[in-house]
Formats: sequence, C-alpha cells, structure tokens
Amino acid sequence: MAMAMEARKMKMMLMIVACFGFWICSSSDVDGPIFYESFEDSFEGRWIVSEKDDYNGVWKLSKSEGHDDHGLLVSEKARKYAIVKELDQNLALKDKTIALQFEVRLQNGLECGGAYLKYLRPQDAGWKAKEFDNESPYSIMFGPDKCGSTNKLHFILKHKNPKNGEYVEHHLKNPPSVPSDKLTHVYTALLTPDNELRILVDGEEKKKANFLSPEDFEPPLIPAKTIPDPNDKKPEDWDEREKIPDSDAVKPDDWDEDAPMEIVDEEAVKPEGWLDDEPEEINDPEAAKPEDWDDEEDGEWEAPKIDNPKCEAAPGCGEWKRPLKKNPAYKGKWHAPLIDNPNYKGIWKPQDIPNPDFFEIEKPDFEPIAAIGIEIWTMQDGILFDNILITGDEKVAESYRQSAWKPKFEVEKEKQKAEEAAAGLSDGLSDFQKKIFDILYKIADLPFLSSYHPKIIDLIEKGEKQPNFTIGILVSILVVILTVLFRILFGGKKQPVINNTETNTVVPESSNGQGSGEEKEDENEKGDDADAAPPRRRPTRREN
Repeated sequence: MAMAMEARKMKMMLMIVACFGFWICSSSDVDGPIFYESFEDSFEGRWIVSEKDDYNGVWKLSKSEGHDDHGLLVSEKARKYAIVKELDQNLALKDKTIALQFEVRLQNGLECGGAYLKYLRPQDAGWKAKEFDNESPYSIMFGPDKCGSTNKLHFILKHKNPKNGEYVEHHLKNPPSVPSDKLTHVYTALLTPDNELRILVDGEEKKKANFLSPEDFEPPLIPAKTIPDPNDKKPEDWDEREKIPDSDAVKPDDWDEDAPMEIVDEEAVKPEGWLDDEPEEINDPEAAKPEDWDDEEDGEWEAPKIDNPKCEAAPGCGEWKRPLKKNPAYKGKWHAPLIDNPNYKGIWKPQDIPNPDFFEIEKPDFEPIAAIGIEIWTMQDGILFDNILITGDEKVAESYRQSAWKPKFEVEKEKQKAEEAAAGLSDGLSDFQKKIFDILYKIADLPFLSSYHPKIIDLIEKGEKQPNFTIGILVSILVVILTVLFRILFGGKKQPVINNTETNTVVPESSNGQGSGEEKEDENEKGDDADAAPPRRRPTRREN
C-alpha cells in the first residue's frame, strides 16, 4: 500500500513537471490551446453521454487493472457507446504542429470493435452534445479498430472539396496494426506545417505520410486532373480480342477426340502375396451387441468394421485389378489454334475529360476541432481510455508519455514477463519471439502486401498466442511473400490499350500490379450433416 501511495505521489510530481514545462512552451512558442483529460476525477458533467437510443453502453470511471490510475471504461460487451467533451474554444489546426495523443488499454483484448477517438469540427447551429452519434461531423478520426479482416490504427481526415463543398473521408493507406496484447499503449498522431503526418505507437514512429501525396491517402486529397468520361460508350464494332481461332485450321484425320485419358495397364502383374480371398475390412471381434439393442426397433445388429490385420503385411486384399496408366493416344477435344486478330483494337476505355471537381492546394484545409468524442461499437468490455491530450508541441506529448504512460507500461511488462516465466517460457525465448513478431508486423505493413495484410496479421496473432508455432508462422508468411513476388514478376504480359481518342494513341493498360489474392471463405461450406459422414474405408492397394 505504501509503495502504491509513493508511486502515485511520484506520478503527480512528474505530471506537475510536465504541465509546467508545457505552460512555459505554450506561453512563448505554441499558438493555440491545450486539452488534457486524465480521468482522475469524475467525468460526469464534463463529458456528455449520448442520449440517442442506439447508445446504451454504460461508461464508468475505473482503475486500470494493477494501478491506482483511473480511466474511462467500456463496461459492457456488445454495446454501442458515445460520449463527447466540448472544448472551451475551437482549436485551429492550420499552419502549426499539432499532437493528438491518448492511451488505450484493452484489458480483455479486442476481437471485434473500435477504440478510436473522433475530433469533431464545429457542429451546425442547434446541435447538442447529448445528440452526439455517428452522424456528427468530425475533422479527424484516429485510433485502433479491429474486426474480422480489419486490424489497423485508423487515421481518417474529412476534407472539404473547395470546388463542390463536399466533405470526403480520406483514409491513411497501409496504417499500422493494433498491438494484440492487453497492455496500456499510447497512440500519437503528429500533424506538421509541412503537410507531414507521423503515427507513433508507444513513442515509436510506425508510419510517416504526406497529406498531399496520392500514395499515402485513399482517395487522394487532391483529385485527379482528368476523369473517364461517364457518357463515353464503347463502339459496337470495337474488337478487344487479341487472339482469335484460326478459321482456316482443320482437325487432323488422326485426331481421336474420344480416346480416354487413361487406359488399363495390360503389362501390370499382380504382386506376390496378394490375398484375393481376404476382405479389406472385417467385423470387429471385440465388439458386442449392446444390451439395450432391440432388433424390432433398431434393426438387425451388425458389428462395426475394422481394417483387416492380415492386409497390413500383404501388398493388398480382395479382388486384384490392373491399374490404369496414361493413354499415349489421348489428345482431348480439338480446338483451332489461336492467331493474331487483325481487327484487334486493344482494351477499350472511355476517353478522359477534365475533372470538374479538380482543385490544387499547397496545404490541407483542416477544419478546427470543437469537441472530442468517443463513438464506438464493440463486442468487448474492459476497454480503458486515458490521458487524452492535444498539444501544439510534440515535446510536450513526449513528456506526457514519459510521465503518465511509461510507468504503467513498465509495470505491466514486468507482470507479463513473470506470467510467461510461470507458464514455462524463459525470458530469453520470449524476448526473441517478440522481436520476431515485431519484425513480422513491419513486414505486414509493406505496401505490396496490402492485399494480404489481414491474412498475415491473423497468422502473426495466432503465433503470438501459440509461441511453439513461431517457425511455422514464419514459413507461412514467407510463402505468402514469395507468392506475391511471383505474381508481380510473372503475372503475365500486359496487353496494350488503345484509347478511342481522335489520334488513336496507343497507351499501356493501367494496372495496380496486384491480384485480388483473397477469396472470401464460405462459412457455410460444411453442411449440418458433416459430422454424420460415414467412416472412411481403407483404400484398395494397387500396383502403379
């Protein structure tokens, strides 16, 4: 108890030092307000819980497990939650460095749900905080989101198109993955005046992007200069077939389409010791008719079958038949060979026209932040939000990580090591595996693996839960990487494309270089009677 009190005093001292340091910075270099919420006091009256019918999840002020530190707790499973805190004044994001930072601890893990924050822009006149829901407009959404194939640290910017006035959601491409443990993690988004975005997890940079780069956001903030003409139609006589059957080709006279693929191997000889009179299966001699068996109701009882032990030492049992072999005369159905199509015009695409919504900007037109909201749906309870911070100095964000987050994280790490040691894992092996998985998470974030990202993350998480399969996980991921590289290198020759412009210019076909790579799994693939399938019979041995 004394140690806990001492730790709390130390934390308060560190917080005072951090706040004092920020006050000095804010009074001189930082333009704009700061927001900080530690949830050490009751949130009621300061944070407004949504009164919309859908949001029936109960928020609670709760201690983080193993600490005296409080946070805002998601207390029930399978609920929608919404709560909002309006800032005293709007926070401008333009032409300055802004750090958005908060802590989340997934005390019961996160299988399906969100744990992100929404930074709301000024709402329409008459809007009330108690009406906060998923329709309330935001400027930025940032934080963990995980369910099914989704496993990412969201960063979404809602940006207004100055040409048409519409707001568009721009998603960060290839965002970092969400840590899969139950420790406290701190998430930081740094926005800088030079259009740069940096995403940090526990103070370590995981992603760097440029807001105006088309490679970093989907869709890009700056629209394309041209777009395909929606009114352009493919001419009826446009031939996209590069190859066509040779109309002059004739099937050879000796081509037998009816020849079977396999024929009986007449040269095959029955192996010595083949037991012609022995069945492959026999009645189980140890089986006995159940005492409650009723022949009239249950039918005549038959002993279950087992593999004939005499067949184990013999080449085979039962009637011997000559095996099949490949038919050398087999040719299959005849088809005329393909030749170049003299009328081939390429793959048609509509001609490009100027994009009426195109605009150019030197910097994003960030909307100011008027409130901070948490609006999530989750199947897990135990999600704890803490130490929500907005500051204009990344050094201040770092000081809060050092004073508020790191002491808790170190305690949790030590406890985790002790639990792993008790489970039979040495510290050396555990640390080694963690380094491997950290590398694998970085590999999963490589852009050329984006189509396979969910599958790779799923493999990594399974490996973390079952450390004995680390090597198997490595091999599986290596197979995925080699498969992708093979498709990229040998995916086939790209066909030329001829655009139907007046100049009839030949241009290469556009391609993202990525195959779909993923097929949806049919959850209903197995029928209800799958468990009732008959027992597998012992295969007949054949000489091949």
